[in-house]
Amino acid sequence: MLIIRMARGGRIKKPIYTIVAANSRSPRNGRFIEKLGQYDPNSEGQLIDIKVDAISAYVKKGAAMSDTVRTLLKKNNIKLD
Repeated sequence: MLIIRMARGGRIKKPIYTIVAANSRSPRNGRFIEKLGQYDPNSEGQLIDIKVDAISAYVKKGAAMSDTVRTLLKKNNIKLD
């Protein structure tokens, strides 16, 4: 099953999360299909370079979103058609 979730990157105590489309059986930071954007919790929760069209396409094809990604999109007023 395809899932849209976050993969952790960055340094110790300064994480930067990459929003990715991945197989649900892959590890958190493992293989992914496509990078869909970034989230930096250190700079007031900024979403960076979000591919809204790609996220919408994956959701229409049946991909599930993690609760965290869904919440971030709502907080930043990003609507999926």
